[in-house]
Amino acid sequence: MKNKYRGYYALPLSFALLWALSAPLTSQNGSPPISGIVTDANGPLGGVNIIVKNTSRGTQSDVDGHYEITTKSSDTVVFSYLGYKTQEVAVGSGSILNVTMQPDATALDAVVINAGYYKVTDREKTGSISRVTAEEIGTQPINNPLAALQGRLAGVDIVETSGVPGSGFQVRIRGQGSIFAGNEPLYIIDGIPYDGQSLGSQSAAGSIIPSGDISPLNAINPNSIESIEVLKDADATAIYGSRGANGVVLITTKKGKAGKTRFTIGSGTGIAQITKKFELLSTKQYLEMRQEAYANDGISDYPDTAYDINGTWEQNRYTDWQEVLIGGTAATRFLNAAISGGNQDTQFLLQGSYQNETSVYPGDFNYDRVSINSNLQHNSKDGRFHFALTTAYTIEENLLPGADLSGAALRLAPNAPALYNEQGDLNWENSTWTNPLAQLQGAYNNNSKTLLGNTVLEYEIFKNLDVKLQTGYRHTNFESNNKIPHTIYDPAFGLDSSVSQSYLHTGTHTSFITEPQLNWTLNRANHQWDALVGATFQAQKTEQLTLLGYGFANNGFLENLSAANTLIILNENSYQYKYQSFFARLNYSFKKQLFLNITARRDGSSRFSDSHRYGNFGAIGAAWIFSENLDWDWLSFGKLRGSYGITGNDQISDYQYLQNYLLTDHTYNGNIGLQPARIYNPNYQWEENEKKEAAFEMGLLKGAVEMTIAYYNNRSSNQLIDYALPGTTGFPSVQANLQAIVENSGFEFELSTEWIHKENFKWTSALNLSLPKNKLIAFPDLENSTYANQFVIGESINILKLYNNTGVNPETGLYEFEDYNGDGAISGTEDRQYLVDLTPKVLAGLSNSLDYRNWSFHMFFQYVKKDAFNEYFGTEPPGTMSNQPIGVMDRWQNVGDISRIQRFTSGADNEAYTAHSRFVQSNGIISDASFLRLKSLSISYNLPLGLDTTSCKISLLGQNLLTFTDFKGGDPEQTKGFLPPLRRISLQLQIQL
Repeated sequence: MKNKYRGYYALPLSFALLWALSAPLTSQNGSPPISGIVTDANGPLGGVNIIVKNTSRGTQSDVDGHYEITTKSSDTVVFSYLGYKTQEVAVGSGSILNVTMQPDATALDAVVINAGYYKVTDREKTGSISRVTAEEIGTQPINNPLAALQGRLAGVDIVETSGVPGSGFQVRIRGQGSIFAGNEPLYIIDGIPYDGQSLGSQSAAGSIIPSGDISPLNAINPNSIESIEVLKDADATAIYGSRGANGVVLITTKKGKAGKTRFTIGSGTGIAQITKKFELLSTKQYLEMRQEAYANDGISDYPDTAYDINGTWEQNRYTDWQEVLIGGTAATRFLNAAISGGNQDTQFLLQGSYQNETSVYPGDFNYDRVSINSNLQHNSKDGRFHFALTTAYTIEENLLPGADLSGAALRLAPNAPALYNEQGDLNWENSTWTNPLAQLQGAYNNNSKTLLGNTVLEYEIFKNLDVKLQTGYRHTNFESNNKIPHTIYDPAFGLDSSVSQSYLHTGTHTSFITEPQLNWTLNRANHQWDALVGATFQAQKTEQLTLLGYGFANNGFLENLSAANTLIILNENSYQYKYQSFFARLNYSFKKQLFLNITARRDGSSRFSDSHRYGNFGAIGAAWIFSENLDWDWLSFGKLRGSYGITGNDQISDYQYLQNYLLTDHTYNGNIGLQPARIYNPNYQWEENEKKEAAFEMGLLKGAVEMTIAYYNNRSSNQLIDYALPGTTGFPSVQANLQAIVENSGFEFELSTEWIHKENFKWTSALNLSLPKNKLIAFPDLENSTYANQFVIGESINILKLYNNTGVNPETGLYEFEDYNGDGAISGTEDRQYLVDLTPKVLAGLSNSLDYRNWSFHMFFQYVKKDAFNEYFGTEPPGTMSNQPIGVMDRWQNVGDISRIQRFTSGADNEAYTAHSRFVQSNGIISDASFLRLKSLSISYNLPLGLDTTSCKISLLGQNLLTFTDFKGGDPEQTKGFLPPLRRISLQLQIQL
């Protein structure tokens, strides 16, 4: 009950602190603030970043170019703005400081990148960091921040697991390094770790959301994000130690800015549909298939259960079940409002948003999200004290069908009966079929509440020495219910609510972190040192409970499991995780040309026993800007950089080193007993990831062309696995280290160009290209292990071992397969030796942005080269009572036929049935799933209102608009049996006052 009210306090607390801190503070040195106007060749320049060098004090110029900031006479003020050269101006004794900004085509110093515990300019960075800004996010009609990154960053592969709102994403940064431990990156929101573990349940949600994987980042409103940085190499991720072994995703939310109080209101409405349908048989083709199947099987009298062809069902009916069951149009809408402003000392922002999305399924299903974000920042008059408070509270409610109808849409015969009878009730056609809409009698719903809060306290103890304390808190409460009433079954069965079932799943996640830090800076002539030392103390607790109840007095009690006659606890877990570490970073630069970054971290995790609890990790990164010594007109910037480091990984379940026990289902003398579930093993250690990178960055033609080429090589060793044990041990597995080595390597290429930069017209482009490669380098005694049929040394860890389908025998009309062991028979794992690698071979993205007067046009294409399961994956033999891909019509009919598909069978031909069962375990179910997708498109127009302080923008946005592919298995990113990603179109209006 205590947690229930925490979210309601977040907003009043922000206002209270805003009022308290807005009172003016007396400067310790009594110096008045300086002010001035920032201009360029065309007049006043608004939005210029102005900071006091080596401090956290900063502001921005307003629309008239005016600014005001507190300084001391010995301070230096830095003025930076994208597209202009950064200027450093000494304050001196004056109180007026006017600055004229000079254009700079490179402007790398103006691009400030969030590197986690510190910030660095794009020019001076030594690590591999990619960035997506609020402007790019704003061109996409998305629900989840991860969707904004798809295809836009080199080396980052993101796949949406389902098109239903509130589902999950799979994120891989430079490949999969761990065989069985977690491969998800670390998420950091405003400096605070955000656990990406789903609180969903396979039991309760697996029939509508793949694996019950519900992304926790659904709670983050994309409109509240200022930028997203992805840290990839050792130099960039080492400061996070083991938590950053699989890369780091840094999300920075929007902050208040000094100046006039601004009101922003945004609203939008749109539609969403599936991107691509399967090509299935028409009624004529389907009946031809069925009739031929029975003829092949020597059956002339159709069985009584062959309702589709024995005359029970209409022979001329045709229903496109994909259109009926998943072809609807979802409606989307959102409303967003924000107020921000403040003076040079105190800035604030308060933002609220509401989002709603219906579904493409028949029925009244929808997803609702309400979020409130607030930020408060305060600097003392003398600039020595800095305070920041950020809070966010999100409520999500999601109502979906109890099961995804995509599978039924693929299997149902095209001449299946009508969905409703003449009375408007569900039609069961005399119990001859299972009406797919009966699934809608049940429903899956979940609701979650997430509270985030973090504070930053920073104080300058001495000149160039700051102390900082950052604390963060997160609490998520998740509850879901999957109701399965007896009405989903044919009424002819005579069932009642005594067979109705209900799944209830609850989960809570609470985490707290505190990080004290010391930061020291020293400048001496051509030398600059920046040192950071700190510690991390983190504790989190996760609890999950899954219950199944059945046998209810009536279906009105399905949400109340206490009314069930029988109640079964399917899962009850409570995990505590504690993490402690100490870190240090030293940055050195010489003449702003040579840069060296050394990072060290000692991590302690409660997931290891006392003897192996701590691990030491670190990295070194270096960069040389060689263009400073060259006087080449065509070369505006040139840099070589490289990094090397080792990080750890502890993404395994908690308590695995302890001997675990489970409650038994049997009693002894009326008492519940315990049985051993896991062997005690305190000896396993940290998984290690060795990362190397070398990169070359170059700017040409005064910065009009910028290019980066990088090569990386990551090796994961000391693999943490749940090692399978022989049944004679009495235990299924034991957590242990395996001396296997997995290598991820590849090239990454990034290119940005500014084709035209005129006063009223601008055209820019950006290209990213990744060529990843995954390989198992070593696996001791693999051939004698339980993984011999899963992995091959020298191949990717994402391979499948399949039968090699050599085609259809022209004489028998049956599939044939390669006999690898030469024993004259096709059997078991010995002949499943054909290797298929599902790792993407190429990842690429291409964007174009054009701005003409008040018009803006943004277009982004995503390209992926990969193999995937095709339309035949998971199918029944062609000829059975199940619709099929249209490609099955290329089948064998007569002796001598050359075809791709074997002879049809109704299921009575054992030889054909067995051959098909091998076919769906062969390379016949794998196809090239490469695709080029128009991922996003936006057209915006700024209405000329004639008011300097007011703007109004109208935008038409699209997502997943067009997909160009030869793939026949639906959408190339679709999980078969589940809804594919949706095509979205949205019309939005934003007004700023």
